[in-house]
Amino acid sequence: MENYKTIKVLFADSISKIDKMFDNAKKEVTKWGVSTLKEWIESYETTRFTHVDEHTAIITSEYNIDFVKEWLRTHILNSNIQDIN
Repeated sequence: MENYKTIKVLFADSISKIDKMFDNAKKEVTKWGVSTLKEWIESYETTRFTHVDEHTAIITSEYNIDFVKEWLRTHILNSNIQDIN
């Protein structure tokens, strides 16, 4: 896992509340194509989402971590993203 980068994300809203955003998106013209935050994050190749508690997750990716961070900053407001390595 030498090439993998890891971030810790502390979400202002609970992960279960964020998951509801994906349910609401299914009703709109533009669909996310997934039903949870975990599914969205893991749709990036080599990227894994580990739920730590209701507001915290560890995300690991070989080469997509910058895209994931940008997506989180754009769509999940007030998330605290910390690089672990």
